[in-house]
This record gives sequence, structure tokens and C-alpha cells, in this order.
Amino acid sequence: MAMRLPAAAILLCLVDVLHAFAIEEKGDVFKRMACPAFLMFDNAAYLADMTFELPCNCKPEEVSSVIWYFQKNVGSRKTTVLTDFAGTVVVDSGHIHAGSDVLKRFSIRMFSLIVFRAQVTDSGHYLCGTKKGEFFYGYDVDVQPTKHITVAFVDRGQHVQDDYTEKLFSLFTAFWDWTRCDRCGVRGEQRRIGLCYVQSAQLHPRYRAAMPNVTSCGSRAVPAHFQHPGRLRRPEVAIRSCLTPCPKEEVPEEGVQAISNVISKLGEKPWLPRVPTQFHKQPVGSGLIIACPGARPEHAVAWDKDSVRLYRSRYLVGVNKSMRVFIDHGNHLHIQWVQVSDGGTYFCWREGKMVAGFRLSVMYQHRHRRTFNDPETIYAAKAIGMSYVLISIVFIVIHVCRCCRRVFRCPART
Repeated sequence: MAMRLPAAAILLCLVDVLHAFAIEEKGDVFKRMACPAFLMFDNAAYLADMTFELPCNCKPEEVSSVIWYFQKNVGSRKTTVLTDFAGTVVVDSGHIHAGSDVLKRFSIRMFSLIVFRAQVTDSGHYLCGTKKGEFFYGYDVDVQPTKHITVAFVDRGQHVQDDYTEKLFSLFTAFWDWTRCDRCGVRGEQRRIGLCYVQSAQLHPRYRAAMPNVTSCGSRAVPAHFQHPGRLRRPEVAIRSCLTPCPKEEVPEEGVQAISNVISKLGEKPWLPRVPTQFHKQPVGSGLIIACPGARPEHAVAWDKDSVRLYRSRYLVGVNKSMRVFIDHGNHLHIQWVQVSDGGTYFCWREGKMVAGFRLSVMYQHRHRRTFNDPETIYAAKAIGMSYVLISIVFIVIHVCRCCRRVFRCPART
């Protein structure tokens, strides 16, 4: 099982390679693998915000395009169709946003379904079939949440969770391999993702996994009376320090080096970024999320601000509840309530190599004349109006009570 999980991560890195495969090669695969007589579901577990691929491993030769279906539960009447009915849907993954509907986050390439930035709500059954409702292959996908994830910093002597054992089942964490060192030439960090799995002899036989009697905690193969303890166990991530040398850079040709020396002698050379750099202006007090180009949650990603290293041991989300600048488990850098001091150049490392820069300039927002159509104006008017009504009601109630008190006291005196 430990080998199967890293294989899932490697598959994600080979999406572009799979896209280049010839149709004839895919046809050979379908000839070698016969579809099961009884539809089974292969278990697959991922962490939220990851991108995963589900290949349609078998289909009849006469079928030229496949339709992908999504069901939360087997036999449910609510079924989502994930296709353009031609089996050729391709989207730009750069425009995918977390939290959007699965219909906006999927792509079909060479009969395989690709779901970008998966969410917990994407957990369920994915079926490969035809327009007529004939199903060839199925998956039981378990997307585990990153909220309240357990983090262990190995350098501090922290340890991962212990296994949980009951009479009929046991819960444990299956870890992927350590990532590469996220920086080179300086101290970096490695990360290891672990997902929750359950082992029991009472799992549903219709679901298949890499090992017998083992499946992920959110799988539909888990009996209902086992699911509550499984929800209490969260996925986890282990982080440790590392140090690796940088690969040797190519020395520029002799002519290019000579021209560079002449320019430096004639005058000061203009500022040139070490890596491709994007320039951005952000108003004070707003929020900002920076993504590393080409990076996925399973990649080794690191962030620097100018010459300051933003290590996860200090900046990982959840380390400090009052954090304003932090890195989430999807490798995004968050800056909340941007301040002038946040200005500078942020560098992104991917798989041990610095790949991009993000030059941030913080500016004050220009005051603009308010109109009655502005949301802020409407909100202020409603707040003032409600306050006036509330004060008026209190004023009237007080005076009514005073009048009633006088009325009841006057007869007593006479």
C-alpha cells in the first residue's frame, strides 16, 4: 500500500505525458484488460486541493468516447454527468479556483477524468461508461480534509499519530514518500503527507484496494458503525529540515560574458531579476493569495521574502492562531490585511529550484466620492436607520411607562 500511494502522486505529474500518448496505444491497453462482469470500485484517497486523474482502464473496442458520471452514493438518483458527450473536454488548469463546483474543475483527456483542486465534497463514486448508461469501470474516491490536519515537526521531536485499534477494526496513517528538499544551497524543508486508512475484515467486498481488507477512512466500503471513529482521525503531515547542493549552472559563453563585462564598466547595469518576476500592486488592508507557477499540493514548494526564508516551522497555517502571513497545505502564500511593510519581492521554489518571483508594491487606496449606489453607503444608511428606529422605540416605551405610572398614582392621592 505504501508503494501504491506514491504511485498516485507520480501519476499526477505525468498528466501532460499521458496527453501525448497515441490513441492506438490506448487501444492496446483496452484490448489487454477485459471489463469485469460485475462493476467494482477501485479505492483512491487524496488530500484536499490536490489534482487527481482517474483512467478508464477498460472499455469495449467499438466505444470511441466515454462518459464520466459522479454519484455520492451507489444507486443514488442524483447523478452528475461530467462530460461534453464527446469525451474531449479540456480546460485551462490555471483558471481553476478552490471551492468552485466540480463541473468547473474537471477535464477529460484520452478517456481519463482529471479533477483539479479536489474538495472534500468531491468524495464519492466516479463511473466510466457510455451515453446509454453502460458502466465499464468505477472508482471510490476519498478526498480527506486539510482543516485541523495533524502536523508533526520532526526536528522538534514531535511524532506522528499512533495507530488506533479496536476489536473489529484498526485505524492507521499511510504515508507517502518524503518530498525533495524544497530549497538548494541553503537549509530547506521536506514534507511527508499521510492519509487515514482503516483495516477490517468487514469491509464491503465490492470495493477494491491495494491491500486486502484495507481502505481509506472515507471510503464507502467502511461499515456505518466504523465511520464515526474514522472521522475523528485526521490526515497528517510530517516536516523536517534538509540540506542539498544546487546543481551546477551553465557558464555563459565567452562572447556573452565579455559583453556583460563591457556593460558593467560603462555604467551600472540595470536591475535584472534572477527568475521570471511578476509585478503587482495591492491596496492596504486587503487580502492576497500568491500561488507558485506550475506547483501542485504534492510538490515541494518554498517561499522567501527578499532574503528572508519563510519556513513552514514558523509560517505553516495553524502554527499560530494570530498569523497574518502563512502558507497553507496547498502551497499557497497568504497575506491577510496587507500592510506597507509587506512590500518586497517574494520568491517561489519548486522541487528544489527557484522558479518565479512576485514583486509586491503596497499602495493606499484613492478616496472616491461616495454615491447612494455604493454597497458601503447602503449598509451605513441601513445601520443608521435601524439605530434610529431602535432608539425611537425605546424612547416611546419609556414615556408610555411614565404616563401609565402617573395615571395609576393620581387616583390613589385623591
